[in-house]
Amino acid sequence: MKVVIQRVSCASVTIDSKVVADIQTGLLVLVGIEDADNQEDINWLTAKIANIRIFGDENEVMNLSVKDVDGDVIVVSQFTLQANTKKGNRPSYIKASKPDVAIPLYENFVQQLEKDLGKKVQTGVFGADMKVLLLNDGPVTIGIDSKNRE
Repeated sequence: MKVVIQRVSCASVTIDSKVVADIQTGLLVLVGIEDADNQEDINWLTAKIANIRIFGDENEVMNLSVKDVDGDVIVVSQFTLQANTKKGNRPSYIKASKPDVAIPLYENFVQQLEKDLGKKVQTGVFGADMKVLLLNDGPVTIGIDSKNRE
């Protein structure tokens, strides 16, 4: 499972001209799922996301987590994170899970992150054509792969 975490001042997801998610200070989390992913990957990643210290403290040092700043989170499914660009110029998405595998894992990911954060997480809609708007704060963008634990 791969995620891209972006610290945001604000973010939203729009589908068919309707805003389905909207936050101020917090994180926008893009999630790419492959068939080899499981609950262990989810547990490790959601704990990392809930506790990663990328928000500034009173000295503007990144010492605070999204929980510490009472920030909000939007999670968006992003199969293109599983792209393989090794051959040619057209990415292959062969590693990306099909919906029958990915949807339950995505839903478990969101539920576990809500438990880890102790609050509701907003989401896009799995498989929808989404317009994601964000104001990256910093910018701070971090990619994490659960298979490499980095």
